[in-house]
Amino acid sequence: MSLAIKVPPVGESITEVTLSSWKKKDGDHVEMDEVIAELESDKATFELTAEKAGVLQTVAKEGDTLAIGAVVANIEDGGTAASAAQPQPEVVANAPAPTPVAAAAPVAVPATGGGSLEIKVPTVGESITEVTLSRWIKKDGDAVAMDEAIAELESDKATFELTAEKAGVLKTIAKEGDVLPIGAIVCTIEGAGATAASIPVTPAVVSAADESPRGGASIANGGVTYASGTPSPAAAKILAEKGVDPKGVNGTGVDGRITKGDALGAQSVPAQPAIPAAKPAVAAPTQNSEPATQNSRNEKREKMTSLRKTVAKRLVAVKNETAMLTTFNEVDMQPIMELRSKYKDKFKEKHGVGLGFMSFFTKAVTEALKDWPAVNARIEGEEIIYSNYADVSIAVSAPKGLVVPVIRNADSMSLAEIEKAIVVLAGKARENKLTIPEMTGGTFTITNGGVFGSMMSTPILNSPQSAILGMHNIIERPVAVNGQVVIRPMMYLALSYDHRIIDGRESVSFLVRVKQLLEDPARLLLGV
Repeated sequence: MSLAIKVPPVGESITEVTLSSWKKKDGDHVEMDEVIAELESDKATFELTAEKAGVLQTVAKEGDTLAIGAVVANIEDGGTAASAAQPQPEVVANAPAPTPVAAAAPVAVPATGGGSLEIKVPTVGESITEVTLSRWIKKDGDAVAMDEAIAELESDKATFELTAEKAGVLKTIAKEGDVLPIGAIVCTIEGAGATAASIPVTPAVVSAADESPRGGASIANGGVTYASGTPSPAAAKILAEKGVDPKGVNGTGVDGRITKGDALGAQSVPAQPAIPAAKPAVAAPTQNSEPATQNSRNEKREKMTSLRKTVAKRLVAVKNETAMLTTFNEVDMQPIMELRSKYKDKFKEKHGVGLGFMSFFTKAVTEALKDWPAVNARIEGEEIIYSNYADVSIAVSAPKGLVVPVIRNADSMSLAEIEKAIVVLAGKARENKLTIPEMTGGTFTITNGGVFGSMMSTPILNSPQSAILGMHNIIERPVAVNGQVVIRPMMYLALSYDHRIIDGRESVSFLVRVKQLLEDPARLLLGV
């Protein structure tokens, strides 16, 4: 008996994965729960295990991009993969047609089922109660195949495809832009329609050896049908935001499908005018002709995505549900800059990582939190939760936007350990490989708007935390030192805090403590 091994659900926001490597080869005997392959999503890398003992028969290939639920491999009972398995469509596709009659004969499978089947919004996550029908991939009245993508749904965390649960004729009910609760009817599939297998297909279409240009779909591994040049849901969203036509993007996914990586690397290229076959006569402009772009006052209207709406709701909730205030101070950065300049080479030689400003700020914050624990606390219901540890969230700019990975137990780490942790987390953020646990559970946040040129700001709280420190750019300004006016590299600091739990005395004293530690870095080592 054969058991199909499919891509498991790996997260609410993950719709596809890449088969990065096979740990076992086709025909190998595997034990139950033994690792057989390594899958990679846009956020994490994880292992695929065998669900029973037997002989492995691989279906997908290394480098394939697979949708959640796609077949990766089969496990056969006993024997060898070659003897236990029947010939797969891929083998037939690559084999030459045995006779001219077989080459011309269509491959047909009897149509399945009859009657009407309701297609409802599936459950896509515990915290998701509604989705938006962003677009119909198939139109009303179209014949659809089983498991074929018919619509694209968008939640506040991810975009995913809705597939047909049987073959038939599509009857749409919901409209594009409708907000639908989980379980709502999106459409129905009437009668028995043609599936991908029941459509007459000649070996010219199935054969991988046929290099004639075709605009139709190709059959990928595991029976998943992808159209060449069609972007994945995540890639389509990125291309739309960039204003890039998918036709001009070279897809590197399965059967030429455009992956998220292709979309991130795509550049918007202005359309070039077509070269005419013959040089036309140049007509003199008339008095009524006006430049199309002169004094243009066009407006572009876009509907907010579910993600943007959710972010907006959370930010407004923080403003409405907390008594948020911001206190300011400034810090003389010259001592830290002199210290970095003196020891940065030796520091990198010994620890293998550069010495940046963020480690000093993180260390100063963790020391100040020991003196003012309310700044590190949070409110849950009618209780105040005090943490005797400091998990510091660091705001990092990533391709998808700003993310806040967490440095665990930062209070017990050295400057070198903090720098190494920042490098690892920042690298994962840039490669979109941060996991949900790596971005949740912080007790305090540091954000550095200075890298973008911000002189001063009032950062908003990262709920449920009660405080956030904002760093800004370093500007040389005249300041008074010991009765003398000198030029010093100065930075404004901003501490936003929840006044329900943190009083003014605590917030100001905390920020002054951070200032003292930064202006005299030796105190960080001595703990005074």
